Amino acid sequence: MTPQLTDKYMVTIAERLTSAYARIADAAKNTQRNTNEVTLLAVSKTKPSEDIIAAYEHGQREFGESYVQEAIDKIAQLQSYSDIIWHFIGPIQSNKSALVAANFDWVQSVDRIKIARRLDSQRPDDKPPLNILIQVNISNEEAKSGCRRDEIDELADYINQCEHLTLRGLMAIPAKSNKLDTQIQSFEQLQTCFDKLKTQYPQVDTLSMGMSNDVEAAISAGSTMVRIGTDIFGTRT
Repeated sequence: MTPQLTDKYMVTIAERLTSAYARIADAAKNTQRNTNEVTLLAVSKTKPSEDIIAAYEHGQREFGESYVQEAIDKIAQLQSYSDIIWHFIGPIQSNKSALVAANFDWVQSVDRIKIARRLDSQRPDDKPPLNILIQVNISNEEAKSGCRRDEIDELADYINQCEHLTLRGLMAIPAKSNKLDTQIQSFEQLQTCFDKLKTQYPQVDTLSMGMSNDVEAAISAGSTMVRIGTDIFGTRT
């Protein structure tokens, strides 16, 4: 049964989405970029389906999830909203890869060949190829997922040869910093990798970087997709 929308969700989330769109537009304008070059991915993990409907009713179509079973439940609840584009953005466990392959449109967190191989073999034949972003550990943090910069080429080459996967670009979550210069430096390192990848694979068009605390730095460094959750849906539980 599709969840029912309440006025509370419609007002609050609509206002926050409007603010997020305006923030992206301002950041693009300040760096002489077209607003249409930057896609907003609404990160809806831990939030109920009602919140996603509220955002949908305000025009949002792309949503990011990190927890497989929670996401699968919401995708099933919202199957009538057939134009929603679902992105998986969390770490992928081998025993959950089949669910990810079968239910999502994009996977932004592929960081090793083993996972790419599983997604390729488990993607249903009646679905279009799964859009893939390589997650890069751009700040070289030991506890963070993502491949090293010197591993991108090998992983990209493998993904590009997979029948059921389409390589679309790169994603990263740099180390947190409140300093704009530090944020931009990390993002520019990823942009360099992205520019190189585009010269090798013409279908590559997506650089997913930037979240609520560093949208401006990410857009100034060339991000084409920013991932915003808390600023739209409120504090996560």
